[in-house]
Amino acid sequence: MDPERQSAAEQLISQEVDAVAASPARVKGNGCAACHVLFTLVDRMGLSETDAADLLAQVLTDRPALNDRFIEMVENIHMKQRMAGVAFSIKTREAKDRYIDSQFKNALDELLADAANFGAELAMRKLVMAHISLQIAQNLGIDYHAATEELYYYMRKRDEETHDQLMQLARSIIERGAKK
Repeated sequence: MDPERQSAAEQLISQEVDAVAASPARVKGNGCAACHVLFTLVDRMGLSETDAADLLAQVLTDRPALNDRFIEMVENIHMKQRMAGVAFSIKTREAKDRYIDSQFKNALDELLADAANFGAELAMRKLVMAHISLQIAQNLGIDYHAATEELYYYMRKRDEETHDQLMQLARSIIERGAKK
């Protein structure tokens, strides 16, 4: 990775984490704090979302102190300042069902596209990650997005170990499924 680009991204991430921590209203509406930082990289550095996500992950992996500040910011926004789910809970049952139906179909299409475009291992990895995030959210009583960021934080700190474990599990599940 280009050291100049990584350094610029690190500075931008640090500034935005500090700015959001000081003024949470920078994250518009009920937006995601982590996504706000991600899209700040997209907008200010002229990157694609994928490149910005890769760069954000790399910087946070390489800079544990910044990674700690980043997750503190996410926790503050998603766990301490919000009461998640209120907007959904006041909808009519029909509106809720339409939303869930749409999300269900979109998720199935996305997983199928991932498997077709990137392989079954990636799709399985995505499913396992979602399952772990959901368990964290349920067990801690936090929102799913915050749980996912907590999981990413943990995985960045143990990058190779968690990647190897996750890929081994994905391969094992696929192999066992093929045997039946």
